[in-house]
This record gives sequence, structure tokens and C-alpha cells, in this order.
Amino acid sequence: MKKNRLAILTLAAIPLVLTGCSAPAGSDSADGTTLSYGLWDANQLPAYEQCAADFHEANPTITVDVEQLGWDDYWNKINTGFVSGENFDVFTGHLANFPEFMLNEQILPLDDYIKADGVDLSIYQAGLADLWKGSDDKQYGLPKDFDTVALFYNKQFTDAAGLTAEQLGALTWNPEDGGSYEAAIAHLTVDKNGVRGDEPGFDKSNVETYGLWMENSGGADGQTQWAYLTQTNGWTQTNGAWGDEYNFDDPAFQDTIDWWYSLVEKGYMPTFEAQTGIGWADQLSAGKAALVGNGSWMTGAVFGSASDTFTPAIAPTPVGPSGERASMLNGLADNIWAGTDHPDESWEWVKYLGSSACQDVVAEAAVVFPAITTATDAAVEAFAAKDIDVSPFIMQVDDDTTFLYSITDHRSDVLALVTPVMESIMSGKSPASALTPVNEEINALFK
Repeated sequence: MKKNRLAILTLAAIPLVLTGCSAPAGSDSADGTTLSYGLWDANQLPAYEQCAADFHEANPTITVDVEQLGWDDYWNKINTGFVSGENFDVFTGHLANFPEFMLNEQILPLDDYIKADGVDLSIYQAGLADLWKGSDDKQYGLPKDFDTVALFYNKQFTDAAGLTAEQLGALTWNPEDGGSYEAAIAHLTVDKNGVRGDEPGFDKSNVETYGLWMENSGGADGQTQWAYLTQTNGWTQTNGAWGDEYNFDDPAFQDTIDWWYSLVEKGYMPTFEAQTGIGWADQLSAGKAALVGNGSWMTGAVFGSASDTFTPAIAPTPVGPSGERASMLNGLADNIWAGTDHPDESWEWVKYLGSSACQDVVAEAAVVFPAITTATDAAVEAFAAKDIDVSPFIMQVDDDTTFLYSITDHRSDVLALVTPVMESIMSGKSPASALTPVNEEINALFK
């Protein structure tokens, strides 16, 4: 759930006051306390509007004022608020920013509240609560939702190529020849003369539909781009939770990235320059791409683009050399700003957000998968009611083939070092081995 998760979201602020008149963040009045709550996902606004209204009904002295901002504006407001002293009392957190906020003591630990109220962390999908445990072993968030990765595709294209859902669900991959995954990508690639990528006469410089779309270089995490491949090739990004050693110099990783770039050389995937600034979901629905790996949070947007020429469907990620599939398991949580004047009331709201009372409402919206296991099941049913089969996302959880988003100190430095090199690799200017000296620089940060 990095920035790509939010490509479809509005970048304009849309403040919503759910009860009564607008009030300053964390304010008191004769009627009680008003808390400010921030989130970035416009698609989830209706569900959280309902949660806030229900919470106020159960807690008449606490009103929740919800504000939604586009991704960039959202994080700008939060980071500026840490300095100015005026911030959301509670805000939706992201793991990319969690280490910095925790280490700078800008968010509150919840352990005392959790213990006092007997909150059961076992109700959430396995591993999600652990993602929000700091290097100090304290808990900083209650899980609100999670995501996994699968392959979105245009069923009209796969039908025309003679590829069934069963075949797409049984693809295998390896870094030597790409396995049946690369074979499918090649066959789904079509040039402007109607010649497929695995047929004689294919013109890789004149492609009409790419078998696989590149969505930027993946940076340091490759959540939707390559992590589902590297993990099945025996690679892990770090030496553990809050680790102090990165592994971008591992041949298992570099071999995978070299293979990934080879798709560009063969004409099966667009060049880095060709995809820059172009939304992958638009390319999929417009027929410029047949397959795109991406996250479950994009399901509603993709299926909402269905048309006479675009019939969306979902396939699982391919099985790799490990003999299993893989998907990063990422999840959001709500954090309490350390500077809030109302920590107790903020906790009551965070506790409600992490409860089935709210997450069942989110499930009914069929936008994301709530973190509570029973609410996850309800969300799957809600998607099914819309004729959307999300089992390729859920099977990763059911089959225990997920791996957790890596959390370490120096995250911003790691991203700053790795991202330009990955972009150089995917632009054909550097081999994956260029990551070896970068890895040395990264690990020196922890010395």
C-alpha cells in the first residue's frame, strides 16, 4: 500500500464534519470533545463516516471530525503538524512512515490502554498487529485493514489468447527462463500488426498490447512489482523485523531483477520511460496491457472500469522456485498523535476503529479487507455480491504464503539510495549488480 495504492484518489482536500458544526482539532465545548481524524482514501470515506456517526451515538460526549486529503497533501499536513503543534488527534498510519514517527516519539504507544481495556489482538489476521510493534516492543496501532497482491487481467484478452482461468491460476516462474509465467506474458503481448510476442515476426518496437505492465521500478520494496517473485526465489529484504542488515546484494534478488528487466528487452513490458506518469489501471482498461500485478486495494477501481472491451478478472501470483506463491502482507493502523490534548478520547476512537463494530461496516463497503478475520470473511462475501471473485488475494492468507512488510530504522535513507538505482536498472542503464555497492552504503547506516 505505497503511493501506488492511491493513484485513483483525489488530490484535493475534502473535509467532512460528521456531527454538528466544524470545530478545531481536539477541541472542547459544552457538548463534549471533538476529535480530528485524518485519512487519505476517498473510497473509504462513506464507511468511516458511518463509523464516526455510530461511535458518536454510543459516546455522545465525543464527536469525530473526519478530514480526507489526497496522499501528498495528507502527509504534508501530518509532518507540518508535528512541527506546528496542530495535527490530527488520530490519523491513518502507513508502515513506510511508522519507524520515523515511533523513533521521534510523535505517536503514542497503546499498551497501557490495551491492557486496561482487555483488547484482544488475536482477533486480527496473523501478523498484522506485529507490524505495528516498535523497536521498543510497544504497540502503536490496532490493525484496520490489510492487503495482498495478485494479477489483474482483461478476460477478453486471455480468452482471445486461449488462456483459461485455470491455466492462469497455475502459472510457475523461475529467473532462468521465466517459466510458464513468461510464456503467458509473451503470448499475451501483441504488436500493432497483430503478431504475438511468441510468434515469428513479432515487432517489439511497435507493441499494441504489453503482456505485463511495468508500474515504476518498485523502489526498495517492490510490493506490487517484483516482491512476489523475489520472495519465492529465496530472498528476504532484511535480516528480520527491525533488522539492521539489507540484502540487495543477494544473487537471488539480482537475478530476479535482471529477469524482470529482460521483459523490457524482449518487448513484453514497456520501458521505464514509456510508463512514467501513466496510470497502470488506465492502461489495463484501455487494452494497452493484458496483465498487471497489483494490490487488493485497487479491486474496486479496476472492476469499476469494466466496459464492452474490458472484462476485469484476477489471477493469483505465480508459483516460484520455492514451490509456493508469495505476497507481501501489508496493513494499515490508526495512530494517536503524541501531542493530542485528548489521548483518552482518542484511544476510545482508535479502539472503536479496531473493533468489529466499525470493521463490519467497512467490510460491507467492499473496498478493502478489514483486519479482523470475521470482517475479512464478510468483505469477501460483499465482493462476491458484486460478482467479484477476490479469492486470488485471500488464498495467500489462507495458504500462509504471505510475508510481512519490512520495517527498519533509516527507511527514508534506504529509499533514497535504492530507488534511483532501481530506476537506472529498469531504464537499461545499469545491471542489477549495481545494487551491491548501494547495499554496502545502506548497511553502513546501521553501524
